[in-house]
Amino acid sequence: MSEKTRYSDEELQEFKELIEKKIKEAQENLRALRDQLSHKDDFGTDDTSPTFKMMEDGSETMSREELAQLAARQEKFIQHLQNALVRIENKTYGICRVTGKLIPKERLRAVPHATLTVEAKEQMNK
Repeated sequence: MSEKTRYSDEELQEFKELIEKKIKEAQENLRALRDQLSHKDDFGTDDTSPTFKMMEDGSETMSREELAQLAARQEKFIQHLQNALVRIENKTYGICRVTGKLIPKERLRAVPHATLTVEAKEQMNK
């Protein structure tokens, strides 16, 4: 029996459903991060003593930067997942872009936007 060169339509549908679920979760997380960044439901320190406010402003700046970084990473993750959906539509999903071999299902379930087998990724990191 020859080695499979792509996943079946049924398998691709399974991955599509997994990815769509992950996109929905990621978009909800991004929305929450953006709400925090825009101070929705803000319980700030505007009405507290000036000394406490000064200390709080410093940590607020740091946490706002961290929130912005998390939001950017979440946006990038969503884009990777959406690209994976395009590969599903093109029937190229799950094919390693370096070796041309199928990426194992276990890897794709863990990292649904993967474009490399573990072996290819290790080779690139050497």
